[in-house]
Amino acid sequence: MAELFRVSWPGAYRAAFLIVHDHSAAEDIAQEALVSAIRNLDRFDRRRPLRPWLHRIVVNRAIDWARLRALRSEVYDSDAAGARAVDRERRGWSDPVIAALATLAPEQRAVVVLRHMLEYTPGEIAAMLELPRGTVNSRLRRGLDVLKAQLEEGPR
Repeated sequence: MAELFRVSWPGAYRAAFLIVHDHSAAEDIAQEALVSAIRNLDRFDRRRPLRPWLHRIVVNRAIDWARLRALRSEVYDSDAAGARAVDRERRGWSDPVIAALATLAPEQRAVVVLRHMLEYTPGEIAAMLELPRGTVNSRLRRGLDVLKAQLEEGPR
C-alpha cells in the first residue's frame, strides 16, 4: 500500500491541483482519492492500466470540489504558499494561461488538464470519465476556444 501511495501521489496531486488551483484542497483531494482507490482495489480490473483509473477518481473528486466551491462563491486565497505551488505545478505554463484555465467550468478544465497537461488521449479521457468521446471532444473544444479568446483579449 505504501509503495502504491508513493508512486501515485505526485500524479494524483498534480491532477487535482491543475483542476482546483488550491494547494491545500489538491492535497486533500489526492489523499482522499488514493485512500478510496486503495479501499476499492478489489474492484479494479487488473487487465487495465492503474494510472487512468486513479486519475479518474482524482478528477471526479476535483470536479466535485470545484463545483461546491463555485456554489459557495469562495474566493481563492493566493497566499505565498499557493503562489509557490502554482509555480511548481504549471511547469512552464504562463500566468495568463493558468489564470484563464481557472475560469473554465470544472468539466472543461478537467478535460483540458487531462489532455494537455497530463497527456491523455481523448479516448482515454472518455473511458476514464465514462463519457462519450464526442462529449470529451466538445468540452475540450469549448474549453480551448474560451482559453484562446481570453488569451487573445489579454489582461483586463
